[in-house]
Amino acid sequence: MRFKICFFYSISILLLLNGCTSPTTESKLRVAVAASLEDVMEELTPIFENQYDIKVETVYGGSGKLARQIEQGAPVDVYLSADDDWVKVLQDKGLVENDTYIEFATNQLVMIGAKQAQNLESIQKLKDLQPSTQIAIGNPSSVPAGTYTEQALKKIHIWDEIAGQFVFGGDVRQVLAYVESGQVNYGIVYASDALISDQVVLNSEIDTALHDPIHYPGILISDSRSKEQGRHFLNFLLSEQTTEIYKSYGFNPTRGGEID
Repeated sequence: MRFKICFFYSISILLLLNGCTSPTTESKLRVAVAASLEDVMEELTPIFENQYDIKVETVYGGSGKLARQIEQGAPVDVYLSADDDWVKVLQDKGLVENDTYIEFATNQLVMIGAKQAQNLESIQKLKDLQPSTQIAIGNPSSVPAGTYTEQALKKIHIWDEIAGQFVFGGDVRQVLAYVESGQVNYGIVYASDALISDQVVLNSEIDTALHDPIHYPGILISDSRSKEQGRHFLNFLLSEQTTEIYKSYGFNPTRGGEID
């Protein structure tokens, strides 16, 4: 798997990348990507690079953490989030090109379990677990999957009852890793995350009526030095050739918007 830059070491990365940029248009495209998109992007970006002769540098992390780094001036050209709330944060601060907003995929929230754990047929069953049983979820303050999870558990009135059992992940892939390792018996992730792992068991899908719609928006950053390349990339994400690739990784492709 190609080397990926991690935003957890944000300050050093920010200094490094700022030192490498020039005030002119660049042929390299820096894309900040929600963690749940990692595997599908690792297949899509080489296709884009070959077609457009543009090098793509992907940075993966929780949507909120990435947005905060963009606020701090990280040299990012395109932002791909797991919800539109963090895009709106950047819009409110005038940091993005509003006319480039797209929605390119949707997802499904699911509950997974470790292989040795009892299968739970619905999230309502979480309240029946022993108080010592831990449940991994994304941190709702910065991880969209965690926000959706909080909405769903509050909707069925068990959030407060099981809040003491939560183990918070900094992004949805960390939640998956907790369950894969057996450190935690259950977790709530996206269907696309459950699909890529043979170390967890899919317990149940979570009713979409219990939380806000899950969709993936993309947008161009106003300070980008590669705006033309960024527009090409956003349009590529909406192209027909990406449809089957999204599906193969558990996403449902959408066609919301087109960049001129």
